[in-house]
Amino acid sequence: MSLDSDVIVDRRRIRRKLTFWRVLAVVFAIAGIITIATLASPGGRNVLATSGSIARVNIEGLIRSDQDRVEALERLENSRAAAVVIHINSPGGTTAGSEQLFDALTRLKAKKPLVVVVEGLAASGGYIAAIAADHIVAQQSSLVGSIGVLFQYPNFTDLLKTIGVKVEEVKSSPLKAAPNGFEPTSPEARDALDSLVKDSYAWFRSLVKDRRGMDDALLEKVADGRVFTGRQAVSLKLIDQLGDEKAAIAWLVAEKNVKKDLPIRDYSLSPRFGDLTFLRTAVSMVLDACGLGAIARQVEQAGVTSAVDRFALDGMLALWRPATSN
Repeated sequence: MSLDSDVIVDRRRIRRKLTFWRVLAVVFAIAGIITIATLASPGGRNVLATSGSIARVNIEGLIRSDQDRVEALERLENSRAAAVVIHINSPGGTTAGSEQLFDALTRLKAKKPLVVVVEGLAASGGYIAAIAADHIVAQQSSLVGSIGVLFQYPNFTDLLKTIGVKVEEVKSSPLKAAPNGFEPTSPEARDALDSLVKDSYAWFRSLVKDRRGMDDALLEKVADGRVFTGRQAVSLKLIDQLGDEKAAIAWLVAEKNVKKDLPIRDYSLSPRFGDLTFLRTAVSMVLDACGLGAIARQVEQAGVTSAVDRFALDGMLALWRPATSN
Protein backbone atom coordinates (compact mmCIF):
# COMPACT_ATOMS: atom_id res chain seq x y z
CA MET A 1 0.00 0.00 0.00
CA SER A 2 2.88 2.31 0.89
CA LEU A 3 4.50 1.57 -2.46
CA ASP A 4 1.27 2.45 -4.30
CA SER A 5 1.03 5.74 -2.41
CA ASP A 6 4.59 6.65 -3.34
CA VAL A 7 3.87 5.91 -6.99
CA ILE A 8 0.77 8.11 -6.92
CA VAL A 9 2.70 10.95 -5.26
CA ASP A 10 5.50 10.65 -7.81
CA ARG A 11 3.00 10.74 -10.67
CA ARG A 12 1.40 13.87 -9.28
CA ARG A 13 4.79 15.55 -8.95
CA ILE A 14 5.66 14.63 -12.51
CA ARG A 15 2.27 15.91 -13.72
CA ARG A 16 2.76 19.21 -11.91
CA LYS A 17 6.23 19.59 -13.40
CA LEU A 18 4.91 18.83 -16.89
CA THR A 19 2.13 21.37 -16.44
CA PHE A 20 4.61 24.00 -15.30
CA TRP A 21 6.91 23.45 -18.27
CA ARG A 22 3.99 23.39 -20.70
CA VAL A 23 2.72 26.74 -19.41
CA LEU A 24 6.25 28.13 -19.51
CA ALA A 25 6.66 26.91 -23.09
CA VAL A 26 3.39 28.58 -24.10
CA VAL A 27 4.49 31.87 -22.51
CA PHE A 28 7.84 31.75 -24.33
CA ALA A 29 6.08 30.83 -27.58
CA ILE A 30 3.76 33.83 -27.34
CA ALA A 31 6.67 36.12 -26.44
CA GLY A 32 8.69 34.78 -29.37
CA ILE A 33 5.83 35.23 -31.80
CA ILE A 34 5.27 38.81 -30.65
CA THR A 35 8.98 39.63 -30.92
CA ILE A 36 9.34 38.14 -34.41
CA ALA A 37 6.13 39.76 -35.63
CA THR A 38 7.12 43.12 -34.21
CA LEU A 39 10.50 43.04 -35.89
CA ALA A 40 9.04 41.71 -39.13
CA SER A 41 6.31 44.32 -39.37
CA PRO A 42 6.96 47.84 -40.68
CA GLY A 43 6.06 49.22 -37.28
CA GLY A 44 8.54 46.97 -35.52
CA ARG A 45 11.36 47.98 -37.82
CA ASN A 46 10.77 51.68 -37.15
CA VAL A 47 13.44 52.01 -34.48
CA LEU A 48 15.97 49.76 -36.21
CA ALA A 49 15.53 50.93 -39.76
CA THR A 50 15.41 54.70 -39.56
CA SER A 51 18.97 55.24 -38.37
CA GLY A 52 21.05 56.63 -41.24
CA SER A 53 18.25 56.10 -43.72
CA ILE A 54 15.31 57.82 -45.37
CA ALA A 55 11.96 56.97 -43.80
CA ARG A 56 9.11 56.13 -46.15
CA VAL A 57 5.65 56.87 -44.72
CA ASN A 58 2.42 55.80 -46.41
CA ILE A 59 -0.83 57.73 -45.91
CA GLU A 60 -3.68 55.87 -47.55
CA GLY A 61 -7.46 55.78 -47.49
CA LEU A 62 -9.79 57.94 -45.45
CA ILE A 63 -8.23 60.47 -43.11
CA ARG A 64 -9.74 61.05 -39.71
CA SER A 65 -8.45 62.06 -36.29
CA ASP A 66 -5.89 59.51 -35.11
CA GLN A 67 -3.77 60.11 -32.02
CA ASP A 68 -1.73 56.96 -32.67
CA ARG A 69 -0.68 58.43 -36.02
CA VAL A 70 0.31 61.72 -34.37
CA GLU A 71 2.41 59.92 -31.77
CA ALA A 72 4.09 57.80 -34.46
CA LEU A 73 5.06 60.96 -36.37
CA GLU A 74 6.39 62.48 -33.15
CA ARG A 75 8.59 59.41 -32.66
CA LEU A 76 9.84 59.87 -36.21
CA GLU A 77 10.70 63.49 -35.34
CA ASN A 78 13.05 62.23 -32.64
CA SER A 79 14.51 59.35 -34.65
CA ARG A 80 17.83 59.36 -36.50
CA ALA A 81 16.19 59.28 -39.92
CA ALA A 82 18.00 61.56 -42.34
CA ALA A 83 14.82 62.57 -44.21
CA VAL A 84 11.21 61.55 -44.80
CA VAL A 85 9.27 60.71 -47.95
CA ILE A 86 5.49 60.83 -47.49
CA HIS A 87 3.51 58.77 -50.01
CA ILE A 88 -0.13 59.90 -50.20
CA ASN A 89 -3.02 58.06 -51.82
CA SER A 90 -6.15 59.45 -50.20
CA PRO A 91 -9.48 61.05 -51.15
CA GLY A 92 -9.44 62.95 -47.85
CA GLY A 93 -11.74 62.55 -44.88
CA THR A 94 -12.81 64.80 -42.02
CA THR A 95 -11.53 68.37 -41.89
CA ALA A 96 -10.50 67.90 -38.26
CA GLY A 97 -8.52 64.75 -39.05
CA SER A 98 -6.90 66.40 -42.07
CA GLU A 99 -5.93 69.44 -40.01
CA GLN A 100 -4.49 67.21 -37.30
CA LEU A 101 -2.39 65.35 -39.87
CA PHE A 102 -1.26 68.62 -41.51
CA ASP A 103 -0.10 69.98 -38.15
CA ALA A 104 1.76 66.76 -37.30
CA LEU A 105 3.54 66.75 -40.68
CA THR A 106 4.39 70.44 -40.29
CA ARG A 107 6.08 69.71 -36.96
CA LEU A 108 7.92 66.78 -38.53
CA LYS A 109 9.08 68.97 -41.43
CA ALA A 110 10.59 71.43 -38.95
CA LYS A 111 13.00 68.70 -37.81
CA LYS A 112 13.47 66.53 -40.90
CA PRO A 113 13.75 67.27 -44.63
CA LEU A 114 10.37 66.15 -45.99
CA VAL A 115 8.94 65.61 -49.46
CA VAL A 116 5.54 64.31 -50.59
CA VAL A 117 4.90 61.86 -53.40
CA VAL A 118 1.31 61.59 -54.68
CA GLU A 119 0.81 57.95 -55.57
CA GLY A 120 -2.58 58.16 -57.24
CA LEU A 121 -4.78 60.60 -55.38
CA ALA A 122 -4.27 63.51 -53.01
CA ALA A 123 -7.69 65.12 -52.96
CA SER A 124 -9.35 67.40 -50.44
CA GLY A 125 -8.08 66.31 -47.01
CA GLY A 126 -5.38 64.30 -48.76
CA TYR A 127 -4.21 67.49 -50.43
CA ILE A 128 -4.28 69.31 -47.08
CA ALA A 129 -1.78 66.73 -45.84
CA ALA A 130 0.33 67.09 -48.98
CA ILE A 131 0.79 70.85 -48.71
CA ALA A 132 2.48 70.45 -45.34
CA ALA A 133 5.58 69.67 -47.42
CA ASP A 134 7.69 72.26 -49.19
CA HIS A 135 7.93 70.04 -52.28
CA ILE A 136 5.23 67.86 -53.85
CA VAL A 137 5.93 65.30 -56.55
CA ALA A 138 3.14 63.59 -58.49
CA GLN A 139 2.84 61.33 -61.48
CA GLN A 140 1.35 62.74 -64.66
CA SER A 141 -1.92 60.83 -64.22
CA SER A 142 -2.24 61.39 -60.46
CA LEU A 143 -5.23 63.39 -59.25
CA VAL A 144 -4.80 66.32 -56.87
CA GLY A 145 -6.90 69.21 -55.62
CA SER A 146 -10.60 69.05 -54.77
CA ILE A 147 -10.23 72.17 -52.64
CA GLY A 148 -13.51 72.41 -50.76
CA VAL A 149 -15.56 71.05 -47.87
CA LEU A 150 -19.01 69.56 -47.50
CA PHE A 151 -21.51 68.51 -44.88
CA GLN A 152 -23.65 65.52 -45.80
CA TYR A 153 -26.52 63.93 -43.94
CA PRO A 154 -29.35 61.58 -44.91
CA ASN A 155 -32.99 62.67 -44.73
CA PHE A 156 -35.57 59.94 -44.12
CA THR A 157 -38.64 62.18 -44.14
CA ASP A 158 -40.32 60.66 -47.22
CA LEU A 159 -39.45 57.11 -46.14
CA LEU A 160 -40.95 57.63 -42.68
CA LYS A 161 -44.15 58.99 -44.23
CA THR A 162 -44.38 55.94 -46.48
CA ILE A 163 -44.09 53.43 -43.65
CA GLY A 164 -46.16 55.54 -41.25
CA VAL A 165 -43.54 56.35 -38.65
CA LYS A 166 -43.24 59.73 -36.96
CA VAL A 167 -40.29 60.75 -34.79
CA GLU A 168 -41.13 63.18 -32.00
CA GLU A 169 -38.65 65.14 -29.93
CA VAL A 170 -38.34 67.78 -27.24
CA LYS A 171 -35.31 70.05 -27.48
CA SER A 172 -34.04 73.20 -25.85
CA SER A 173 -33.87 75.32 -29.01
CA PRO A 174 -34.79 75.06 -32.70
CA LEU A 175 -31.21 74.51 -33.88
CA LYS A 176 -30.33 71.85 -31.30
CA ALA A 177 -29.33 68.60 -33.12
CA ALA A 178 -30.26 70.10 -36.47
CA PRO A 179 -30.42 68.62 -39.01
CA ASN A 180 -31.66 65.34 -37.61
CA GLY A 181 -32.73 63.52 -40.79
CA PHE A 182 -36.24 62.84 -39.53
CA GLU A 183 -37.82 66.11 -40.64
CA PRO A 184 -37.28 68.63 -43.45
CA THR A 185 -34.28 70.87 -42.79
CA SER A 186 -35.47 74.32 -41.72
CA PRO A 187 -34.08 77.46 -43.43
CA GLU A 188 -32.45 78.43 -40.13
CA ALA A 189 -30.69 75.06 -39.82
CA ARG A 190 -29.56 75.21 -43.44
CA ASP A 191 -28.16 78.71 -42.90
CA ALA A 192 -26.26 77.51 -39.84
CA LEU A 193 -24.75 74.62 -41.80
CA ASP A 194 -23.93 76.93 -44.68
CA SER A 195 -22.02 79.17 -42.26
CA LEU A 196 -19.98 76.18 -41.05
CA VAL A 197 -19.15 75.08 -44.57
CA LYS A 198 -18.14 78.56 -45.71
CA ASP A 199 -15.92 79.10 -42.67
CA SER A 200 -14.11 75.77 -43.18
CA TYR A 201 -13.80 76.48 -46.90
CA ALA A 202 -12.23 79.87 -46.18
CA TRP A 203 -9.70 78.15 -43.89
CA PHE A 204 -8.88 75.58 -46.60
CA ARG A 205 -8.44 78.29 -49.25
CA SER A 206 -6.17 80.41 -47.04
CA LEU A 207 -4.07 77.36 -46.26
CA VAL A 208 -3.58 76.58 -49.95
CA LYS A 209 -2.85 80.23 -50.78
CA ASP A 210 -0.22 80.48 -48.06
CA ARG A 211 1.47 77.12 -48.56
CA ARG A 212 1.50 77.21 -52.37
CA GLY A 213 2.19 80.92 -52.81
CA MET A 214 -0.84 81.61 -54.99
CA ASP A 215 -2.37 84.93 -55.87
CA ASP A 216 -6.13 85.44 -55.64
CA ALA A 217 -6.73 84.88 -59.36
CA LEU A 218 -4.97 81.51 -59.42
CA LEU A 219 -6.58 80.45 -56.15
CA GLU A 220 -10.01 81.21 -57.55
CA LYS A 221 -9.22 79.04 -60.55
CA VAL A 222 -8.18 75.95 -58.59
CA ALA A 223 -10.47 76.20 -55.54
CA ASP A 224 -13.78 75.29 -57.16
CA GLY A 225 -13.78 71.72 -55.86
CA ARG A 226 -12.51 69.92 -58.95
CA VAL A 227 -9.49 67.62 -59.16
CA PHE A 228 -6.61 68.06 -61.60
CA THR A 229 -4.18 65.64 -63.17
CA GLY A 230 -0.53 65.87 -62.27
CA ARG A 231 0.19 67.40 -65.68
CA GLN A 232 -2.38 70.13 -65.07
CA ALA A 233 -1.37 70.63 -61.44
CA VAL A 234 2.22 71.64 -62.23
CA SER A 235 1.26 74.77 -64.15
CA LEU A 236 -1.41 75.56 -61.54
CA LYS A 237 1.18 75.44 -58.72
CA LEU A 238 -0.72 72.70 -56.92
CA ILE A 239 2.39 70.52 -57.13
CA ASP A 240 6.06 71.23 -57.87
CA GLN A 241 7.27 68.40 -60.06
CA LEU A 242 6.21 65.39 -62.10
CA GLY A 243 7.82 62.12 -61.14
CA ASP A 244 7.95 59.35 -58.57
CA GLU A 245 9.92 58.49 -55.45
CA LYS A 246 13.22 58.67 -57.32
CA ALA A 247 12.48 62.28 -58.27
CA ALA A 248 11.59 63.04 -54.64
CA ILE A 249 14.86 61.55 -53.39
CA ALA A 250 16.81 63.49 -56.01
CA TRP A 251 15.19 66.70 -54.71
CA LEU A 252 16.18 65.85 -51.13
CA VAL A 253 19.77 65.27 -52.24
CA ALA A 254 19.95 68.45 -54.34
CA GLU A 255 18.00 70.86 -52.13
CA LYS A 256 18.29 69.49 -48.59
CA ASN A 257 21.83 68.09 -48.66
CA VAL A 258 20.66 64.59 -47.86
CA LYS A 259 23.39 62.02 -48.52
CA LYS A 260 23.09 60.20 -51.81
CA ASP A 261 22.27 56.46 -51.89
CA LEU A 262 20.88 56.26 -48.36
CA PRO A 263 18.64 53.21 -47.86
CA ILE A 264 14.89 53.81 -47.80
CA ARG A 265 13.00 52.12 -44.97
CA ASP A 266 9.26 51.83 -44.41
CA TYR A 267 7.95 53.51 -41.30
CA SER A 268 4.50 52.47 -40.12
CA LEU A 269 2.13 55.01 -38.59
CA SER A 270 -0.05 52.37 -36.92
CA PRO A 271 2.01 49.49 -35.49
CA ARG A 272 -0.85 47.84 -33.65
CA PHE A 273 -0.93 44.32 -32.29
CA GLY A 274 -4.52 43.87 -33.47
CA ASP A 275 -3.66 44.71 -37.06
CA LEU A 276 -1.23 41.79 -37.45
CA THR A 277 -3.56 39.12 -38.82
CA PHE A 278 -1.02 36.32 -38.90
CA LEU A 279 -0.02 37.12 -35.32
CA ARG A 280 -3.65 36.93 -34.16
CA THR A 281 -3.91 33.53 -35.84
CA ALA A 282 -0.75 32.23 -34.17
CA VAL A 283 -1.79 33.44 -30.73
CA SER A 284 -5.24 31.95 -31.31
CA MET A 285 -3.69 28.55 -32.02
CA VAL A 286 -1.64 28.73 -28.82
CA LEU A 287 -4.73 29.66 -26.80
CA ASP A 288 -6.66 26.80 -28.40
CA ALA A 289 -3.91 24.39 -27.41
CA CYS A 290 -4.25 25.58 -23.83
CA GLY A 291 -7.98 24.94 -23.87
CA LEU A 292 -8.87 28.66 -24.01
CA GLY A 293 -11.05 28.44 -27.11
CA ALA A 294 -13.41 31.25 -26.14
CA ILE A 295 -10.56 33.71 -25.75
CA ALA A 296 -9.04 32.46 -29.00
CA ARG A 297 -12.23 33.28 -30.90
CA GLN A 298 -12.18 36.82 -29.50
CA VAL A 299 -8.59 37.28 -30.62
CA GLU A 300 -9.43 36.05 -34.14
CA GLN A 301 -12.28 38.53 -34.40
CA ALA A 302 -10.25 41.52 -33.17
CA GLY A 303 -10.03 44.31 -35.65
CA VAL A 304 -13.53 43.89 -37.10
CA THR A 305 -14.78 46.95 -35.26
CA SER A 306 -11.93 49.10 -36.51
CA ALA A 307 -12.62 47.95 -40.08
CA VAL A 308 -16.26 48.98 -39.83
CA ASP A 309 -15.28 52.23 -38.11
CA ARG A 310 -13.50 53.45 -41.24
CA PHE A 311 -16.85 54.07 -42.90
CA ALA A 312 -18.29 56.21 -40.11
CA LEU A 313 -17.13 59.70 -41.02
CA ASP A 314 -18.89 62.34 -38.95
CA GLY A 315 -18.83 66.13 -39.04
CA MET A 316 -17.37 68.45 -41.64
CA LEU A 317 -15.71 66.60 -44.51
CA ALA A 318 -12.77 67.48 -46.73
CA LEU A 319 -13.44 64.55 -49.02
CA TRP A 320 -13.48 63.83 -52.73
CA ARG A 321 -16.26 61.29 -53.11
CA PRO A 322 -17.72 61.20 -56.64
CA ALA A 323 -21.25 59.83 -56.91
CA THR A 324 -21.43 56.25 -58.19
CA SER A 325 -24.31 54.67 -60.06
CA ASN A 326 -26.13 51.65 -58.70
